[in-house]
Amino acid sequence: MLILLPPSETKAAGGDADPMTLSFPSLNPIREEIMDDLVALPVDDMMATLNIPASKRAEAAENTSLRQAPTMPAIHRYTGVLYDALSPATLDTSALSRLAIGSALFGVVRATDLIPRYRLSGGSKLPARDGSVPTMKARWGASISEVLSELGFIVDMRSGAYHSLGPVPGAATVRVETEVGGARKVVSHFNKQYKGELARALASGPSCSSAAEVAAVASEAGFAVEMSGSQLTLVV
Repeated sequence: MLILLPPSETKAAGGDADPMTLSFPSLNPIREEIMDDLVALPVDDMMATLNIPASKRAEAAENTSLRQAPTMPAIHRYTGVLYDALSPATLDTSALSRLAIGSALFGVVRATDLIPRYRLSGGSKLPARDGSVPTMKARWGASISEVLSELGFIVDMRSGAYHSLGPVPGAATVRVETEVGGARKVVSHFNKQYKGELARALASGPSCSSAAEVAAVASEAGFAVEMSGSQLTLVV
């Protein structure tokens, strides 16, 4: 079982001098092409093209030196509500081995892969050196799906933009709906929090091979769960 998480816009700064280490080497040609195009883009153009706010200029500048930048394990690089709920620092090696993260820059990485801080989202259009401006979906094509299809049963918690970069037929997907004024809505904060909590329960619990088994783990963890085919909805 592999639990596939979304990345976060916020990322921890710093790291160590160790070089990048990336799983799934078949993705390396596209990774290298994207890094080359980021490095070649002047920071002002990058901020405008990628819609990076002025307050994040320093982060944008880090895109121009990705190969020389400090690295840290991906599971600690990404921060925010989901990762706070996951609490990766308290997970053992076995649990971490079940976790992977979608990425606009790297396609998909394992929790322990060493990555730099970067700024690039799944919905971005990044100018290429040939003058075209392809979407990230066009850049990745079918390559992410092909890699993920070889990894057995997947619980896909990625958000829409990242799911579209590499959909996985047969994966269990997770949706979180919140009761608001008698109606159900997807509320960003709760969506992230409870996905993080479910990912923790799955990473630490018995291995699952079906959506029904994922639903059983979720129920045991205290969630109200509804199933429709391979889609699980947590009602909170």
